[in-house]
Amino acid sequence: FAVTQEEATESPFRNAYWHEERAGIYVDVVSGEPLFSSRDKFDSGTGWPSFTRPLELANVRERVDRGLFVARTEVRSAHADSHLGHVFDDGPPPTGKRYCMNSAALRFVPVERLAAEGYAQYLPLFGAAPAVSGD
Repeated sequence: FAVTQEEATESPFRNAYWHEERAGIYVDVVSGEPLFSSRDKFDSGTGWPSFTRPLELANVRERVDRGLFVARTEVRSAHADSHLGHVFDDGPPPTGKRYCMNSAALRFVPVERLAAEGYAQYLPLFGAAPAVSGD
């Protein structure tokens, strides 16, 4: 609650996903909207999960955050309006972006659970085909 609704920041290196290495997607802990893929995750050395790009651009919003001494770009989920973290222009290619997220704002869905949890459309990202219904 403190992170998603009150814009708190969790401690680096002491959060659930900074070192998560399994394949899967990260969804908004509040709404379940798909936000990031493990394929775009990288070790930024900051202690927070970092990504080069959102999974679905339409599911994130960016706005100027003037909460500290310098303006930063805050990242929020588009549907639940959850505070997720911040984006910086110091990431690796191909985007040059570092989406630095709070684990507390995310829920990880491993690739083997994608279909069961309603995210089968993302299976091709991981070399798996979605199940076809036999209607």
